[in-house]
Amino acid sequence: MHLCFKFSRSQSSLRLVRNLSSAQLPHLPVPALQDTLKKCLRTIQPLVTEEQLKQTDSIFKKFGEPGGLGAKLQDLLLNRAEKEENWLAEWWLNTAYLEFRSPVVVYSSPGLVMPQQEFESVEDQLHFAAQLILAVLDFKSLIDREQLKPEMMGKDPLDMAQYKKVFGTCRLPRIPRDELVYHPTSKHIIVMHRNNIFQLNVLAEDGSLYSESQLFSALGLITDLTEQEVTPVGLLTSDSRDNWSKSYQLLAQDAANLEVLKSIESALFVVCLDQPSGTMGLDDRTVSGRQTMHGDGAMSNGGNRWFDKTIQFLVSEEGRVGLTYEHSPAEGQPIASIVDHIMGYIDGNKFEQVVGDPTPAANLCIPLKFKISNEVQEAIKSAAANLENLVNNVEACGFSFDKYGKEFIKSQKLSPDSYIQMAMQFAFYRLHKVPAAHYESAATRKFLHGRTETIRSCSVESVAFAKTMLDSSASPHQKLAALKKAINGHKDYTLQALNGLGVDRHLLGLKLTAISHGLPVPPLFSDPGYLQSLHMRLSTSQVAVKSDGFMIYGPLVEDGYGCCYNPRSNDIKFGTTALNSCAETSAVKFVESLDQSLTDMHQLLISTPTAHL
Repeated sequence: MHLCFKFSRSQSSLRLVRNLSSAQLPHLPVPALQDTLKKCLRTIQPLVTEEQLKQTDSIFKKFGEPGGLGAKLQDLLLNRAEKEENWLAEWWLNTAYLEFRSPVVVYSSPGLVMPQQEFESVEDQLHFAAQLILAVLDFKSLIDREQLKPEMMGKDPLDMAQYKKVFGTCRLPRIPRDELVYHPTSKHIIVMHRNNIFQLNVLAEDGSLYSESQLFSALGLITDLTEQEVTPVGLLTSDSRDNWSKSYQLLAQDAANLEVLKSIESALFVVCLDQPSGTMGLDDRTVSGRQTMHGDGAMSNGGNRWFDKTIQFLVSEEGRVGLTYEHSPAEGQPIASIVDHIMGYIDGNKFEQVVGDPTPAANLCIPLKFKISNEVQEAIKSAAANLENLVNNVEACGFSFDKYGKEFIKSQKLSPDSYIQMAMQFAFYRLHKVPAAHYESAATRKFLHGRTETIRSCSVESVAFAKTMLDSSASPHQKLAALKKAINGHKDYTLQALNGLGVDRHLLGLKLTAISHGLPVPPLFSDPGYLQSLHMRLSTSQVAVKSDGFMIYGPLVEDGYGCCYNPRSNDIKFGTTALNSCAETSAVKFVESLDQSLTDMHQLLISTPTAHL
């Protein structure tokens, strides 16, 4: 029997997945109320009119009055922080993920593109898939044996708990809040091929690995057993969470279906053996990005997925490789570390062989078949149509900026992350002639059970930089000064966010404190200026992988962009998105503006004598 940890309350579940480091990590702080209000007001300033800023300032001051509602909520939040290992963890998991009712596809779950492979046959595809499975299991063994090297942020150790949450984990659709279940001791994975679902046993009863040849044979048998016409039940997982919850209950009414669901949910991870994409007229990076985000819809590989699983790897006949991950248990960097391990493992050709007689392939794989009622069949048709609409609305653009990378930026004594963030601000302003509220995720893993804080990258300084760069009368030295001031401002906010002193999680905590104590939600949270600062037209994140890859996800708002980036030594990889339903935005035009902005910034630095000082 597999050990199953059911999510009911975050602290109890989190104790089951302790960080690998023995270091006693500090608890997430609660920032001082006045500091948060002052800092937040300054981030609102470049986004609103002077009159609106005055109104917002008035509301903020009233909220922060001694003895007022803000002070009361602050005291209640401080009390919570004294009792909880992390005052935010449960709230964040619920509000950011498990209570989110839109599809996880595009809106929540990112895709990660790995380097394109050259497969000359289906056998090549299956050999690679077998090697990938072994590489992933090798990484998991490091976690299980607590041999994964603890990560550091400077001198501070980081919480490694997220690594123990990604294997054997599944999100279950529930109304009004989804659930997470953990199955860390499972010995099987799920393989999907042409919408068929198979259980593949990858570990023997004693925990030893099967060999590459055994796994290759089992994968070959799976392709032989695949039925050409099978109902794509996986499409249901791409639908809204409420729709999928209702369909899940219909499926689970049948005992045999319930067993299939349990096998999928308890699997360590999913491997999707994909068909050629069939997409024409787009470059390879963009096609791969689309496949990892949503499978390109029901007519492509969208049904060959189970989007509730934390990790599902994609290996297509045409050499596209990547993964889709359900975001609720972990952030992007642990997933990126797995990718680095996979590529290093495969490149090094390190494949363990099982000693003894090979287990027949037929004993390793089990076809899983659902009984489909008419009601479920209709739900699948509806999910297919909904996914098709979503896919058609997402404009994706995979972009490789090859003129320089982080080594050049560091040679100028500048922060690569802050530099790239300011390039995005510049690109947006160049394209739209207005500043954009701008989200960047900062990891707070230096704290116990830490997840993220928001870096508000749009600032008074970033807007001044963009305007100065576009001002033909500004001198190179004025432009350079504006660039450095913007970068330094971003670096300062980043440092505060990494140390748990941003504004967004604190303000969320105050709002949820009011709700949980039956108190009125303060007017601050409905103030137009504050809401404008939450309308993040740029949703960005740095997810660094060593290989030629990038992460990609959808925009946070309809008139916005998603932009994830991988800064490497001599290039920067971007995954960008926009929604076709918004006439104002275009992923392709944003990429063109970003290319030009990065080029202009480079030219400024190399042509201005004092740039390196």
